Amino acid sequence: MNRILYNVTVNIDHSSHKEWVDWMKSTHIPDVMATGKFLTYQLQRILETENETGVTYAIQYLAPNMQAYREYQENYSEALQSEHAKRYNGRYGAFRTLMEVLDMSN
Repeated sequence: MNRILYNVTVNIDHSSHKEWVDWMKSTHIPDVMATGKFLTYQLQRILETENETGVTYAIQYLAPNMQAYREYQENYSEALQSEHAKRYNGRYGAFRTLMEVLDMSN
Protein backbone atom coordinates (compact mmCIF):
# COMPACT_ATOMS: atom_id res chain seq x y z
CA MET A 1 0.00 0.00 0.00
CA ASN A 2 1.45 3.37 -1.02
CA ARG A 3 1.96 6.34 1.23
CA ILE A 4 -0.28 9.38 0.92
CA LEU A 5 0.93 12.98 0.67
CA TYR A 6 -1.55 15.53 1.99
CA ASN A 7 -0.64 19.00 0.73
CA VAL A 8 -2.18 22.21 2.08
CA THR A 9 -1.39 25.38 0.12
CA VAL A 10 -2.05 28.64 1.95
CA ASN A 11 -1.81 32.24 0.76
CA ILE A 12 -1.60 34.46 3.85
CA ASP A 13 -1.64 38.26 3.72
CA HIS A 14 1.61 40.18 4.04
CA SER A 15 0.74 41.68 7.43
CA SER A 16 0.15 38.26 9.01
CA HIS A 17 2.55 35.85 7.32
CA LYS A 18 5.46 36.03 9.80
CA GLU A 19 3.19 35.48 12.80
CA TRP A 20 1.37 32.74 10.85
CA VAL A 21 4.64 30.85 10.20
CA ASP A 22 5.54 31.07 13.90
CA TRP A 23 2.09 29.79 14.90
CA MET A 24 2.19 26.99 12.34
CA LYS A 25 5.61 25.84 13.61
CA SER A 26 4.84 26.18 17.32
CA THR A 27 1.18 25.11 17.47
CA HIS A 28 -0.71 23.94 14.40
CA ILE A 29 1.79 21.54 12.83
CA PRO A 30 2.65 19.95 16.21
CA ASP A 31 -1.10 19.50 16.81
CA VAL A 32 -1.52 17.78 13.43
CA MET A 33 1.50 15.55 14.05
CA ALA A 34 0.24 14.70 17.56
CA THR A 35 -2.73 12.92 15.97
CA GLY A 36 -0.31 10.12 15.11
CA LYS A 37 -1.69 9.85 11.56
CA PHE A 38 1.33 11.30 9.74
CA LEU A 39 4.95 10.17 9.58
CA THR A 40 6.64 13.45 8.61
CA TYR A 41 5.87 16.95 7.41
CA GLN A 42 7.49 19.79 5.48
CA LEU A 43 6.68 23.49 5.57
CA GLN A 44 7.76 25.41 2.46
CA ARG A 45 7.45 28.94 1.15
CA ILE A 46 6.55 28.92 -2.52
CA LEU A 47 8.98 31.10 -4.45
CA GLU A 48 8.11 33.62 -7.12
CA THR A 49 4.44 33.83 -6.20
CA GLU A 50 4.36 36.87 -3.94
CA ASN A 51 1.70 39.30 -5.05
CA GLU A 52 -0.57 41.98 -3.66
CA THR A 53 -2.60 39.45 -1.70
CA GLY A 54 0.15 37.77 0.27
CA VAL A 55 2.79 35.08 0.60
CA THR A 56 2.11 31.47 -0.38
CA TYR A 57 3.20 28.42 1.62
CA ALA A 58 2.78 24.67 1.23
CA ILE A 59 2.57 22.26 4.14
CA GLN A 60 2.98 18.60 3.22
CA TYR A 61 2.09 15.78 5.59
CA LEU A 62 3.08 12.19 4.75
CA ALA A 63 0.61 9.50 5.87
CA PRO A 64 1.61 5.83 5.90
CA ASN A 65 -1.54 4.85 3.98
CA MET A 66 -5.02 6.00 2.96
CA GLN A 67 -6.57 4.58 6.14
CA ALA A 68 -4.44 6.85 8.35
CA TYR A 69 -5.36 9.87 6.22
CA ARG A 70 -9.07 9.00 6.39
CA GLU A 71 -8.86 8.61 10.17
CA TYR A 72 -7.27 12.05 10.35
CA GLN A 73 -10.06 13.52 8.22
CA GLU A 74 -12.82 11.83 10.21
CA ASN A 75 -11.49 12.52 13.70
CA TYR A 76 -9.24 15.59 13.67
CA SER A 77 -9.29 17.79 10.57
CA GLU A 78 -12.49 19.70 11.25
CA ALA A 79 -11.37 20.98 14.66
CA LEU A 80 -7.86 21.83 13.49
CA GLN A 81 -9.08 23.63 10.36
CA SER A 82 -11.67 25.51 12.41
CA GLU A 83 -9.00 26.75 14.81
CA HIS A 84 -6.95 28.03 11.86
CA ALA A 85 -10.01 29.66 10.26
CA LYS A 86 -10.95 31.51 13.47
CA ARG A 87 -7.43 32.74 14.06
CA TYR A 88 -6.82 33.99 10.50
CA ASN A 89 -10.36 34.75 9.32
CA GLY A 90 -10.31 36.92 6.19
CA ARG A 91 -6.52 36.93 5.95
CA TYR A 92 -5.86 33.75 3.99
CA GLY A 93 -6.99 31.44 1.23
CA ALA A 94 -6.24 27.72 1.16
CA PHE A 95 -6.68 24.63 -0.94
CA ARG A 96 -5.81 21.01 -0.32
CA THR A 97 -4.38 18.34 -2.60
CA LEU A 98 -4.19 14.61 -1.89
CA MET A 99 -1.52 12.61 -3.72
CA GLU A 100 -0.48 8.98 -3.83
CA VAL A 101 3.29 8.54 -3.50
CA LEU A 102 4.45 6.16 -6.22
CA ASP A 103 8.17 6.32 -5.47
CA MET A 104 10.48 8.22 -3.12
CA SER A 105 14.09 8.21 -1.94
CA ASN A 106 15.01 6.96 1.51
